[in-house]
This record gives sequence, C-alpha cells and structure tokens, in this order.
Amino acid sequence: MLGLPDVEPMQRAMMETIRQRMEQALASSDPETLFRTWLPASIQGLEQIQKLFWAAAQGMADSAERSRGR
Repeated sequence: MLGLPDVEPMQRAMMETIRQRMEQALASSDPETLFRTWLPASIQGLEQIQKLFWAAAQGMADSAERSRGR
C-alpha cells in the first residue's frame, strides 16, 4: 500500500536508450582511427621510459668507472 513505485517501465526505456547510444557509438568508431589516436602517444611514452633506463644505466656505468679509477 505504501511501497515503492513501479519503475520497471522507466528502467526498460532508459536501458533501451543506453543500448541504442552504445550501438551508435560502436558503429561510428573506426579501429584504425583509435589506433592512430592512442598508439603514437603510447609509443612516445615507451621511448621516454627506454631513454630514462638507458640514462640511468649509463650513469651507473660512469659511476662505476670513476670509482675504479680512484
């Protein structure tokens, strides 16, 4: 008598709208475009990490060489 209202019809309508929007977004997205958008940034980030590791390794090698030369 004093229970919660029946929201099932509204929930079904909202879920249908969400489903349609998701399908439209997936249909309009091109995998090649996504790769072009994200891949260069990730490759650049990996290159920066690699340079950082090489610089650290070179720094350790230089430090070891200096300590041997003492």
